[in-house]
Amino acid sequence: MNADTKSMDVTIMGREFRVACPEHEQPALLASVDYLERRMREIRDSGKVIGIERIAIMAALYIAHEHLTAPGYDDFDVGDFRRRIRSMQATIDRAMSEQDSLF
Repeated sequence: MNADTKSMDVTIMGREFRVACPEHEQPALLASVDYLERRMREIRDSGKVIGIERIAIMAALYIAHEHLTAPGYDDFDVGDFRRRIRSMQATIDRAMSEQDSLF
């Protein structure tokens, strides 16, 4: 860790994480934590995805999709990415429906 990098504790979905971050980037990190927290809560509150790990993966997929489809991101096959996300969502939905019958 270099001189201007500090450890910060952040909380996401009730879990604490220690993150090393340059001091001048701490406001951006906190904004990122806030954004991730909101997206994960939206997914959790939809009731379609259960389990913190699955919620985190879906949030990561949605955020990656937002980033990769943002204006100016030219070198990416958006159609292929969308197909892959739909396929992953269908797989998760199938797995979740099978789990529902277990309880």
